[in-house]
Amino acid sequence: MGALILMFIYLQQTSPDYCPPRPPPPIQQETKKCMPCETNSTPTCPVPTPVPTPVPTPPPQREKPIVLLWFWPENFRFQLSECKTLFNIESCNLTDDRSVYPKADAVLIYHKSIARDLSNLPPSPRPPFQKWVWFHLESPTNTRKIPGLENLFNLTLSYRKDADISVRYYLKVKKNPGEEFVIPKKDKLVCWIVSNNNPGTGTGVRYKFYQEFIKHIKVDLFGKLSGKFLRHEDYYSTIASCKFYLSFENSIHRDYITEKLNGPLSVGTVPVVLGPPRKNYEDFFPSDAFIHVNDFPNAEALAKYLLQLDKDEAAYRKYFQWRNYLTAEPHLLSTQEFVLPICSACEHINSHREYKVAHEIYNWYFS
Repeated sequence: MGALILMFIYLQQTSPDYCPPRPPPPIQQETKKCMPCETNSTPTCPVPTPVPTPVPTPPPQREKPIVLLWFWPENFRFQLSECKTLFNIESCNLTDDRSVYPKADAVLIYHKSIARDLSNLPPSPRPPFQKWVWFHLESPTNTRKIPGLENLFNLTLSYRKDADISVRYYLKVKKNPGEEFVIPKKDKLVCWIVSNNNPGTGTGVRYKFYQEFIKHIKVDLFGKLSGKFLRHEDYYSTIASCKFYLSFENSIHRDYITEKLNGPLSVGTVPVVLGPPRKNYEDFFPSDAFIHVNDFPNAEALAKYLLQLDKDEAAYRKYFQWRNYLTAEPHLLSTQEFVLPICSACEHINSHREYKVAHEIYNWYFS
């Protein structure tokens, strides 16, 4: 055994080609063999050269879809660039130039502008995969049925929550939650801005309630019915000066909750709502942000409650607790209301390229 050990030591000292073992090279790195070492010297081997990682090529950007506005709603026009300036939306090429119809990805068609014989619709056959968008913001009570539209569209643009493109002004989370909201100074108790309260035009429910309500409380009325016309620049300041505002819808339908509620919420006034049931309002707004007429047995009971809140500052302030975490933004006035839905359609068409068909829009809308 001793002889074997001595022989091993001898060979180890005299072999010029011996190199000590090195750890295995890293994965994906180029290595070279160790060169023979000189006698009585420390073996050296070249440092592995890393292989550079290839830089991925970015995917090509998709072209923006062309969205054609076939009718200007109520003949109201605005600068199409406002989608960018107002809502930071620039995801489509929005145009009203009908010459681009053959290559348009989508066409917005405003329902109230369609002729009864359909003669002013875009020409048929439509280009392959082009989408027609049924654009309608009125409630079913104020909607005329035009025969032949039932299966003509691909998408629906409406206030309805279950529309393909649902449009409304939503509350937003505050950037600084917990910051106390300062209630504006009030010099009026109850206000209402209204132009049409004719019971024969679908407004019968609110007309009847209002006539009973004013027997028990004073209401400052503005608009055509009162003769007190408001300029656009006075709209929000007037609402802000009222403790309560009558956010009465002209007809009662599911999800039909319009800017009549957004206005007072945005300026620090408590809305008194008449429309769909409270549960439907709570799909969009905190339960303590408004007062619902259905919470009271009659108009007199509602009036007494508002008069009580007028004398109880602590109870009144509870209707602003939601403002610690959420905020409401003022909406565009008058016919500018069409800017948001048109811009929203632009964004939707860009992010939903799949093809679909909306069957029986009347069965859906009037349900």
